[in-house]
Amino acid sequence: MAYVGVVGPGSARARDEQDARELGRGLAGRGHVVLCGGLGGVMDAVAAGVRDGDGVVVGLLPGNDRADGSPHLTVALPTGMGEMRNALLVRSSDVVLSVGGSWGTLSEVALALRTGVPVVALDGWRVLAADGSEPGPTPVRAGSVAEALAAVDEIVGGT
Repeated sequence: MAYVGVVGPGSARARDEQDARELGRGLAGRGHVVLCGGLGGVMDAVAAGVRDGDGVVVGLLPGNDRADGSPHLTVALPTGMGEMRNALLVRSSDVVLSVGGSWGTLSEVALALRTGVPVVALDGWRVLAADGSEPGPTPVRAGSVAEALAAVDEIVGGT
């Protein structure tokens, strides 16, 4: 069992929400605990997928009210920390899986990479240096849900 942080936009594209729900089912089926920001979009979709798979999903909420969280969360933790909760999510994860992209998602991916937490990116940000190269550690890029789950399996030692 691993702790897998799933990050992505609160205002997500339908495709990202569909992928996140499928990822949630796959992660639950592998017995992983899923951590997310606990609100809408990718966070709500992954929580729904984990629930569908009878797994455990913990939402680290930005505000003070547990009721603001996705109804699909197993555990809703109001942090009162706003976006600073992203650091808690990243540092509590064995691997971070990003779905899609937003500024908040980019900050979580950057924080994970800067602190040595592996990242798997499904259709997310790609940051390049001025010379066009990929600087420093970079996310493992996945082209599908199956590839993303396989990459997580490889990082955490399989199921």
